Amino acid sequence: MIEEFLLIAWLVIFSVIVAATYKLHHSIKAFKADGNYEKADTIQTSQNWFYALIIIASICGIGILYLFLKGTIYESHFFEWLNLTVRLIHITFGIAWIGASFYFVFLENALNRTEGVRDELAGNLWAVHGGGFYYVEKYKLAPKKIPKHLHWFKYEAYFTWLSGFCLLAIVYYFNASSYLIDPEVFDILPSTAITISISSLIIGWILYDQICKRLSNNKVMFTIAITVLVFLFAWFYAQVFSGRAAYIHFGAFLGTLMAANVFFIIIPGQKRMVAAAKKGLQPNPADGKAAFLRSYTNNYFTLPVLFVMISNHFPSTFGNTYQWLVLIGITLGTAGVKHYLNIREKGELSIWVMPISVIILFGMAFMTAPTPPKYENCQEIVSFTEVQTIINNRCTTCHSSNPTDNVWKVAPNGIKYDTAEQIFNLKNKIFQRVVVSKNMPFNNNQTEMTQEERDMINCWINQGGLKD
Repeated sequence: MIEEFLLIAWLVIFSVIVAATYKLHHSIKAFKADGNYEKADTIQTSQNWFYALIIIASICGIGILYLFLKGTIYESHFFEWLNLTVRLIHITFGIAWIGASFYFVFLENALNRTEGVRDELAGNLWAVHGGGFYYVEKYKLAPKKIPKHLHWFKYEAYFTWLSGFCLLAIVYYFNASSYLIDPEVFDILPSTAITISISSLIIGWILYDQICKRLSNNKVMFTIAITVLVFLFAWFYAQVFSGRAAYIHFGAFLGTLMAANVFFIIIPGQKRMVAAAKKGLQPNPADGKAAFLRSYTNNYFTLPVLFVMISNHFPSTFGNTYQWLVLIGITLGTAGVKHYLNIREKGELSIWVMPISVIILFGMAFMTAPTPPKYENCQEIVSFTEVQTIINNRCTTCHSSNPTDNVWKVAPNGIKYDTAEQIFNLKNKIFQRVVVSKNMPFNNNQTEMTQEERDMINCWINQGGLKD
């Protein structure tokens, strides 16, 4: 009964919010048509709050739908599609945000700052794209008159972070005992793990923000402090969470710093600059300097964050014994690649940045290489029948047409080991998950696969991985 009442209440509230948003939209258009842009800007602020209410109401609606499906055969299907939807939203806004970051850093690096540049400009740039020519000018502070139509780059960042946090909750908080916690790493309660997760993001931002405010004038000390902070959190997450969760949390940590930079520093500073320019006052150069610093550090975080977004597909990284060192190495290597691209855009050349970055990344590939077989030095021939027996006993509770697992009601990623042909075709994936990373069987080896069984699969692969 309570579910039906909540659903009716939600429908009424959501309809009112949407109707109010449309009414405000028409009011804004009407005031702009009359030339009353000040009033339109005031109403625009109210409309933004209603947009936020739509998002909150949508999340509440998803929660109410879950109450209807909880305990039914559709519960796992609900979470699968919720995961898919939020992940698509996250990737879409992430592409838009990172693309904007890459573009504006490129503009900053590639600006013409000398030839025919007016006094009030920091530089300009001609470009061609999509069959058209573009001309861009950057002002040192602000134009004498602020244009009526000024585009703000902020919602890409906000929605990337919001969708990312929702995805973190869907995948790791709702299944904390399976995804977030590894008793062999740190045996804690799900509530404790979730508290640590959220707290770390807040503490990470506070520490990072203080470093930016206190050390921004000393480039060397600032770089060292940020690097130490990033390394510390990479190590910390590996001591608390499962390998997969540690990597995702490191990405969430960097993503939180990036989004918080936009929300707390970049956009407020730009608003103060625009407000000053509208009043005919000189904008505070400190606001522009702070925004530039945060935007530039965001730019260096982008490639490490992108790696973390795809890391779940590469268990040899997060499943390594020294996973935090692998994470740090890949972070350094990818950030180095981004630094090389940045200095190239400035027309400069470095002979050491790219080679060192590539060497670091190759070092991580070498570090994560599989160990030699140990099953009696592989002197005994391991048959496919023996391997199939192991897979049937340890893996098909989840990876089958009819899983018997309590969490997975559909085979994860559609991977099934019901037949000999399926096992043989996926032998390389089995090798990576069972032998290299040892993160399967899932949920902290819930089917209790032994090391001897892993070694037997290892030997079978190294002996050619043939069927009997």
